Amino acid sequence: MGNQPELIRSRLPLRESSEFSSGLRSGIVPALSAAPFGMLFGAVSVTQGQSVFETAMMSLTIFAGASQLVGVELFGQRVAPWLIIASIVAVNFRHVLYSAALTPVIAHFPLPKKLVAFFLMTDPQFAEALKRHEEEERVTFAWYLGAGLVLYVLWNIMTLIGATLGGFITNPEALGLDILLPIYFLSLVMGFRKRPNYLPIVAASALGSILAYATVGSPWHVSIGALAGILLAALLPPGKGKEAAQ
Repeated sequence: MGNQPELIRSRLPLRESSEFSSGLRSGIVPALSAAPFGMLFGAVSVTQGQSVFETAMMSLTIFAGASQLVGVELFGQRVAPWLIIASIVAVNFRHVLYSAALTPVIAHFPLPKKLVAFFLMTDPQFAEALKRHEEEERVTFAWYLGAGLVLYVLWNIMTLIGATLGGFITNPEALGLDILLPIYFLSLVMGFRKRPNYLPIVAASALGSILAYATVGSPWHVSIGALAGILLAALLPPGKGKEAAQ
């Protein structure tokens, strides 16, 4: 009995290593799915006048794919800085919602680890963490870090490759590379198709986004569509629509 605390402490590193490895495995598929998007960003960035170094630093420090693409597109158009910031906020507003939903899942993280967790929080990272939580598995920091690092490292590698080869891609749209982003987000949305109220909420969000795109314009339709879905989710009774989604 006297050695029990020492045994527990000796097992902690093994458990953390196992959790980290599990996180790495959980992050592989989402990272591979996002890899072409990272290459696309690198290619688009250099064609908009950014250097390879500037492109790489943007991915290393910001790590927010859709916002990075919006930013470099607007950089190339020489628009006002305030409009660039406002557009990025509009696209990235969904992360405010993500962080609110994820906070109870990582409430047991100490503050420094929470800061790391929110820096690594991307669309696939959020989806994987929420899925693990709903499967009644504890989201440990070691698991979260493993999943996040796979995404972060591969994203930056693909950004560098795309930026290096970007000079050879003069028209990404002609290759159909511009369709990668919609497909990427559609795959994330489909991952939640078994959740209650999925169909009506997605329909409301899509309709709100389409109407906003036609009236207000891009990129505000992203946040307005999300808010339309949130509003309906708040109004619907829990569980409604579950059978249809299944």
